[in-house]
Amino acid sequence: MFGLFESQEAKARETAANWLELAEKVWCFRRDLLPSKEAEELRRSTEGLRQQLKAKVGAAELKLGIEALEEVLRRTGGAFYPKTALVENVEFFLVAAIVIIGLKSYFVQPFKIPTNSMWPTYNGMTPEIFAKPADEPGALTEAVRVVTRGAWPHRLDAPTDGEVLVPVYGAENRGIVHCQIVPGRTWLIFPIQLREYTLLVGDRPVTVTLPLDFDFDWVVSDAFFPSTQGRSTGEFIAFMQAKIKAHEFELQLVNGQPTPCIRTGRFVKTGERVLSFDELTGDMLFVDRVSYNFVRPQVGQGFVFGTRNIPGIGLDQYYIKRLVGTPGDTIQIHEPAVYRNGQPITGAAAFDLNAHRVGQYHGYFYGPSGGRAQFLLNEEDQLTVPANSFFAMGDNSANSADGRYWGFVPAKDVVGRPLFIYFPFSSHWGPAR
Repeated sequence: MFGLFESQEAKARETAANWLELAEKVWCFRRDLLPSKEAEELRRSTEGLRQQLKAKVGAAELKLGIEALEEVLRRTGGAFYPKTALVENVEFFLVAAIVIIGLKSYFVQPFKIPTNSMWPTYNGMTPEIFAKPADEPGALTEAVRVVTRGAWPHRLDAPTDGEVLVPVYGAENRGIVHCQIVPGRTWLIFPIQLREYTLLVGDRPVTVTLPLDFDFDWVVSDAFFPSTQGRSTGEFIAFMQAKIKAHEFELQLVNGQPTPCIRTGRFVKTGERVLSFDELTGDMLFVDRVSYNFVRPQVGQGFVFGTRNIPGIGLDQYYIKRLVGTPGDTIQIHEPAVYRNGQPITGAAAFDLNAHRVGQYHGYFYGPSGGRAQFLLNEEDQLTVPANSFFAMGDNSANSADGRYWGFVPAKDVVGRPLFIYFPFSSHWGPAR
């Protein structure tokens, strides 16, 4: 019983303190607007409750003092009291938005990796391919995978009997498989652009719509051409071009245009599965925006930067690469290793893994010739990082549009370093590498 009374007393004192705080707010903001009589009333009722609180009067007496102050506040509070639930909710969300914007701008920024230029250290959007329907996850497992891994299923069935053909060279191609840009929506509300890829069964189209940065060539390579698995996008494109030169294609109409279609040698019947894969979301991570205000970026660190002032990119986006060179450094490539100031580069596990081509790290490569790349085109080619600039490359050198293509990152556009991968819940979850 004593504990019950004690809790009521404590609650009454806390409530009284909150009312006094509100009364002080009204006084500070409205005292020059109030008639002298109401101003005096407000001060008198406020001081009365304050004295009751100091005297540690009982809960019943405090309640009378609170009610007296509330009656005065109803007449003098203006926009500060009483507040409607709508006003309070709007105020809450505005404050929350300000806090979130402040954190994002100055401390920690969420960032999603869209492409696989840093694979396998970080995942961009990647496919998981199922060779046959029996390998596909069931409905419950599929729902769990959506929530925990961001795995969106795509199942394509044959509209007719025939051989599966791969159209190539669309006007809006990301790689080599035929596609076109189509409108879409994110969260069913916000307009975005997507790529619609086309396969043929006989002469009938089968389409799938995917994000702009998704590597559908990877899907086609692993699903229909096993000999190309593990190759870079450039190598797969060369493989498909060789098939065209060898006349291993048919000319078919795709979106009204005559289009070369590579034969896969796979024949399906109506209703059979043509292609089955899950689109796995890219790693989502927090970026530390604070550290680089106090310490210089270190070679080997993951490196997030804006692209607005990089002419060779021409887009206002955020990129993530690995920092390879700081001002004054000389950089060369001796495949499969990067050399910094005449020595094999150090500072990150990815450097060593690429240099020895361990597992899925395939090494560093010269920039492609033919006007696609500007720097590090061969063993003799070298560059020196200018003042107030940095040089960055992707861990997945064979499939990374990095500093070899567009040059240097201005110091003013450096954002920060990866801190923590918070989604999806895969082997990458946890502190960023």
